[in-house]
Amino acid sequence: MILRRTLLALAAAAALAAPAHAQALNPRVVITTTVGTITVELAADKAPITTANFLKYVDRKLYDGSSFYRASKPPGQTANDYGSIQGGLRDNVKKKLPPIAHESTLKTGLRHTDGTISMGRYAPGTAQADWVICIGDMSYLDATPTDPGFAAFGHVTDGMPIAQAILGMPTDPNAGTGAMKGEILVKPVRIISIRRAPPAPPPSSSPSP
Repeated sequence: MILRRTLLALAAAAALAAPAHAQALNPRVVITTTVGTITVELAADKAPITTANFLKYVDRKLYDGSSFYRASKPPGQTANDYGSIQGGLRDNVKKKLPPIAHESTLKTGLRHTDGTISMGRYAPGTAQADWVICIGDMSYLDATPTDPGFAAFGHVTDGMPIAQAILGMPTDPNAGTGAMKGEILVKPVRIISIRRAPPAPPPSSSPSP
C-alpha cells in the first residue's frame, strides 16, 4: 500500500511538472549573419504549423546564403528601438516550399511584442519562407475578430542589439513597391546559416530550506 501511494504521488508530481518541461523543450535556432548572431526560441507548443514549416527550411539549410533585406521604421523615426527587419528567401522561388495554413494569434495566444518573430505573407494561407523580427511592441499585427493579423511563432532570446543594428542600416528610397517602398536595405545583411541550437537547460530548482 505504501509503495502504491508513493508511485501515485510521483506520477502526480510528474504530471504537474510536464507543462514547464514541455515549454523548456521548445526548439531554439541561431541565425548567424555577417554582423552577428540572433538566437530565437520557436513556439512549437503554441504555433506548431508555423514552427514546423520554419524548421523544414532550417534543417534543409535552405536559408544558408539568404539575407535580411528589409528594415521598416515609421516615418520620421530615427532611433533603432522601434520597427521591424525582414529576412528569408525573398524572390528565390526555387527554394520555397508550399504555403502553409495561417495560425491566428487569437488561437495561439501569442502576441507581437518586442523580439517576436512572425511570418510574412500576402493573404492568410500564403506564408512560405519570409519572416520579420519585431523591434518594439507591435500589437497592430495581432489578429482581431475582423482582422486575421500575422502568425507569430517565437521570440528572440539573445541578439536584439544585432536586430537593432540591422534596423538602423541605410535603405534605398527608390527600391521596393507598396508597403515595402523605401524599406529595402542598400546592402542586405547576409544570413550565413540558421541552425538548431542545443536545448536550453531546464531552470534549476533551489533546495528547500
